[in-house]
Amino acid sequence: MDSRFWWSILLAFAMASAGARSQSTDALGFLSIDCGIEPGSSYVDPLSNISYVSDVGFIDTGVNRNISFAYVGNFRTPGLRTQRAFPNGTRNCYTIGSPAVERGSKYLLRAWFYNGNSNRLNGQPQSFDLHLGVNYWDTVNVTAAETSYWTDTIAVATTGYFSVCLLNTGTGTPFISAIDLRPLKDSLYPAANEWRSLVLYNRWNLGEESDHIRYPDDPIDRVWSPWSSSEWNWNWNWNWNDVSTNSTVENFPQDPFGVPSVVMQTAVTPINSSSIVLGWDPIPGYVNQFFPILHISEIFDLSGTNQSRQFNIYENGFQWLGDIMTPSYLSSDSVYSLGPLTSSPTYNVSLEALGNSTLPPILNAFELYMAMSNTSVPSDAGDVDAMTAIKEQYQIQRNWMGDPCSPSAFVWDRLNCTYNLSNSPRVTALNLSTSGLTGEITKSFASLSALQYLVLFKGMPSEELSTNNCSLNTVFRDLSYNNLTGPIPDDLANLISLKLLDLTGNQLNGSVPLNLLEMSQNGSLTLRLDGNPHLCYNGTSCNEMSVPKKKKISTPVIAILCTVPVLILLVVIAIVWSVRKKQGLRKDSSVDQQNSFPKQTNNSLQLENRQFTYMELQNITNNFQKILGKGGFGSVFHGCLEDGTQVAVKMLSQSSSQGTKEFLAEAQHLTRVHHRNLVSLVGYCNEVNHLVLVYEFMSQGTLQDHLQGRANNARALSWRQRLHMAIDAAQGLEYLQKGCKPPLVHRDVKSGNILLSETLEAKIADFGLSKAFLSEANSQISTVVVGTLGYLDPEYYITFQLSQKSDVYSYGVVLLELITGLLPIVPGTENVHLIQWVLQRLSKGYIEDVVDPRLQGKYDINSVWKCADIALKCTAQRSQERPTMTEVVMQLKESLELENSHYNNANTVTHNENLYSEVSDVSLNSVPEIGVSKMIEISGPKAR
Repeated sequence: MDSRFWWSILLAFAMASAGARSQSTDALGFLSIDCGIEPGSSYVDPLSNISYVSDVGFIDTGVNRNISFAYVGNFRTPGLRTQRAFPNGTRNCYTIGSPAVERGSKYLLRAWFYNGNSNRLNGQPQSFDLHLGVNYWDTVNVTAAETSYWTDTIAVATTGYFSVCLLNTGTGTPFISAIDLRPLKDSLYPAANEWRSLVLYNRWNLGEESDHIRYPDDPIDRVWSPWSSSEWNWNWNWNWNDVSTNSTVENFPQDPFGVPSVVMQTAVTPINSSSIVLGWDPIPGYVNQFFPILHISEIFDLSGTNQSRQFNIYENGFQWLGDIMTPSYLSSDSVYSLGPLTSSPTYNVSLEALGNSTLPPILNAFELYMAMSNTSVPSDAGDVDAMTAIKEQYQIQRNWMGDPCSPSAFVWDRLNCTYNLSNSPRVTALNLSTSGLTGEITKSFASLSALQYLVLFKGMPSEELSTNNCSLNTVFRDLSYNNLTGPIPDDLANLISLKLLDLTGNQLNGSVPLNLLEMSQNGSLTLRLDGNPHLCYNGTSCNEMSVPKKKKISTPVIAILCTVPVLILLVVIAIVWSVRKKQGLRKDSSVDQQNSFPKQTNNSLQLENRQFTYMELQNITNNFQKILGKGGFGSVFHGCLEDGTQVAVKMLSQSSSQGTKEFLAEAQHLTRVHHRNLVSLVGYCNEVNHLVLVYEFMSQGTLQDHLQGRANNARALSWRQRLHMAIDAAQGLEYLQKGCKPPLVHRDVKSGNILLSETLEAKIADFGLSKAFLSEANSQISTVVVGTLGYLDPEYYITFQLSQKSDVYSYGVVLLELITGLLPIVPGTENVHLIQWVLQRLSKGYIEDVVDPRLQGKYDINSVWKCADIALKCTAQRSQERPTMTEVVMQLKESLELENSHYNNANTVTHNENLYSEVSDVSLNSVPEIGVSKMIEISGPKAR
């Protein structure tokens, strides 16, 4: 087919000003969005008379791109000349609201995708997901730069807006060319309702082989594709005869589909057969609930003849239509079901002529839809409205698109939500501190209410408390360190779940609402208002506070003047006493410093490392309810900060075998080390009998637990994952040796001190035994030997000379653990060290003899050999023969490149491979080809 015909069917698009959400539609209610054209630009398609406008105002992320000049072609409309691409962010959403969308109304939405080699596809396929609101809509598979793709859905607006979201699945940058919105009568497509949307599988105009039908021939602008057996891989007996008429085919009153006459004027009948069979297969990974719709009309006048056309309709061999079908002359009729077809490994619908029928069946058009189950529950409507108003009030961007809380994987930044199976997600935490907010505090904050927090704060039973979930533990508003002005809204006191209101460091004025002050005084609310010099407290009128007083010497001033001599005398006595006790104080100071944290004078350090009270820690940990682990120092507890951040709370017990000196040394070291592969210190507590460190929470536990299968839901780590962890840990050690001034030696590097985040990023922890060199020039220092059996540098153990190469040795042992999956002292042997065990087996020249069998041979052998060579060099007996950590990092990255090349060649990398859930049921090879079997792919149709 001539590809130039395709461009004539593209639509025009309409919209309006974004800031006020006033979106332009034409008299029909059509809204067409041309993605990527210049802001404020618009045009009218001369063929359809539909308005096209820019997408600015519907979305505030992404970049505009033009298609490559070679792919422009002879466009009759410029609808696909541009696109908006989303190289940043996992989810980017268009928001289409009032007046184009009314809650409870039904709409047809269509998304267009034309690559045009705008990102230099060069034959490489790309794939990304499309969501309608919180529900999965489709997967876009772009396999050819010159091919256009589109997908339809029929949906009821359950809120006053639609969100069309593009999700990056790691297999190419998402993009979109256009979005169409068409209002439908509520009576059309009755199977679509508030609980179920319909996704188009395909829509055929049978009997037509060249032209696509669209608006204005179809008043609601459906795209009717011509049937061509060569374009689709369907199980159809397509040996058909095309028939047509020039007479108008009418729709009967209350027709639930309103198929246009131009579509019904063409049809097919079987050649040398008495049946028409339509067959298709389900698509793996989709909700395979199918809704076929058959549109039938008799286009030949059989009156006054001896001919008749009667047939039955069957679905998978069972009679679908109870009555015999006798098509009406020039009257449109449709056969459909309000529910999906019975699930089956394969599907077919057949039209079978009766024995006494003189003519075979006839079929004019066929639509096939799949269910989009609206099973994901959207956020509470009141919360959505409030968050949308807050976003617009303060022009907040970030990832604030789509639903604030759902799906939970895409919750908005600075937001925490609670999830309940029977209710909508609720906004429970909002942290907008240091966000550059200006203006007054909007009353929309008062519309955010989460009623569960009060109960959980008081202590919910442990079996009801999620193990590693902070979202239920805190409900707060943090608007600190912005530039907010004006009064504090009285309505904030109506939030019965409010536990913390932090307005520190703004420019607020007026009186603090009495209800908030009362809540603060009775302990139900923590109220932080520091740094607002113009606020008035205790219900006092600001006007009264500002009234100037007569100048006179008051009684308090006279009292102060009288007491000055007495104070001077007391100061002199104190100085004398201080001099006499000077020596004693010097002696005691060393003891005191061992039992308390050093006083910090660096204000930035104070901000970075928060000082907690013991009472705060009780609240954070729910009275120290969940223990994460125990060690020589005491116990580590799971906790949640006010903003929902999970933390690990490490408490020094009275009976600790690890000294207070080491415990405090860890705090001192952590205040000056900042690296993504070192566990960071959140804060500390330094009260009598309570020495506590608060760390970032590492949800996946220790590397050793994973290697030994002791972690919750532990799975065999892939070789690629192990290499990433090895590089992470090596980079952390490299920073200690090269990035710290002076350098640090950890002295207890082991797999048990390497912690893993949710995405399996490795970070080194436990700096209690770390030792600082006086300068970079000092390569060795003499010190008492400390460490863990199996990881201890033998040279350090013998000579008492600690060096940076001591950590290199310990790291080499960890590297051998990653390769073998074994502990440093090999189980089942007479205290054979892992180094000797590996050397004995490698002497035969087979790396397979030492590799962890759980890897099942899924690794690049050269990559493993290289890694083993690095590990053995790190564990050399003489420290001078060991590499530096910088050299180790470089070598490991080369090993990773070998492994990546192996994976790419084998085409087995999953898009989730870097996450803990690497072992996935879905690989890139199993993603269905929507462009062929579900998403409509057009290379050259024509509009009428």
